[in-house]
Amino acid sequence: MVQTAGDSEAKPGDEITMKLVMVTALMIVVAGGILVAGAAGAKCRLKAPDVAHAGKDCAHAWIDANLKLNDIQTVGTHNSYKQFITPKLYALILKANARAIEIDYGHPSLTDELNDGARGLEIDVAYDPKGGLYAHPLGPKMSGEPVAADYAERMSKPGYKVLHIQDIDFRSTCITFVECLTVIRTWSKAHPGHAPISITMNAKDGKSPIPGGADSIDYDEAAFDAWDNEIRSVFKPGEVITPDMVQGRYPTLREAVLADNWPTLKEARGKVFFAMDEGHDKIALYRGKRRSLEGRMMFVNAGDASEADKPWAAYMTLNEAVTDEAHIRDMVKQGFFVRTRADSDTKEARINDTRSRTAAFASGAQVVSTDYRHPDIRFGNDYQVRLPDGEITICNPVRTAGRCGGATVEP
Repeated sequence: MVQTAGDSEAKPGDEITMKLVMVTALMIVVAGGILVAGAAGAKCRLKAPDVAHAGKDCAHAWIDANLKLNDIQTVGTHNSYKQFITPKLYALILKANARAIEIDYGHPSLTDELNDGARGLEIDVAYDPKGGLYAHPLGPKMSGEPVAADYAERMSKPGYKVLHIQDIDFRSTCITFVECLTVIRTWSKAHPGHAPISITMNAKDGKSPIPGGADSIDYDEAAFDAWDNEIRSVFKPGEVITPDMVQGRYPTLREAVLADNWPTLKEARGKVFFAMDEGHDKIALYRGKRRSLEGRMMFVNAGDASEADKPWAAYMTLNEAVTDEAHIRDMVKQGFFVRTRADSDTKEARINDTRSRTAAFASGAQVVSTDYRHPDIRFGNDYQVRLPDGEITICNPVRTAGRCGGATVEP
């Protein structure tokens, strides 16, 4: 070693120590991949073919580097905002229509669902540009029940509202879209390492089931612009995985998906992405003259056979897990992100029918949606939809083919 003025005398081994420090600080390329520091200082081979060859304590680092957003599977909730209809109003609805049992379910707050491990949420929105359209539901007037004291005031403000069926099934844990988004973002910022959260949405429309009730407003391109802007008003740039981020430099979104251009899990952690679950007409309005979804905040449903080969195809809702199992598996293998359902209309939960649940998990759908992350004690059985061993998000059983070696994305 060269000594300069003011240096103390070099001790034996100093030069060796310095060289070791320099080598440790550098990225070392070896056969089998790049070595990086893992848990407890372990050296991880991130280009190894699977977790087993990545090195000791390197599962998390390998998964983050090698898996993409579409290489996961998780359990989400259906109509995540929805509360139970009050007993008196429900009795009136059921008397008028026996199919009311199909909407006899409810969920806790979005915060509680996220704390419980839900990484797929669903929010229904209703267009209300002037405000007040849904401020005075008729159902409670029929049943003689009050609504929250500030309900009308909050619903009178302009902006998208969150509800299932106007006038009768309107009770939500967050009654405006911005409120729901704020809850999700607050939770996300408090849990920065969470697996990506998918938020599927329906654009509610149609007439009220009660004569004289609140009929919805038709959607147009301006309505969808306002929808995107409400997302932007809550989530900051970089917090949402957008179609543009996935498309990158590819000519179309679909080509990017088929080329596996989804972000890595490391890039996707702590983020959300939105998908509009609607049919051709609303998709056309949302796209406008775009080739794919340039500048938009949401992916759109390409689950219909006529949409799967379109330039904007990336996300699919394929809810019939039993009949569509093979098709879902094929779409997942190709690179699409798929949401399916383990149950619907309370049918499976009432009789503890697990066939759809089994098919949903086996299909490889990235999000398996349910109304029953916990059993409904009224049914006298233990039907619920959760990943084994309390896991939250796991490696996709179709896409990863055992490469994760049992390691999980988010335990």
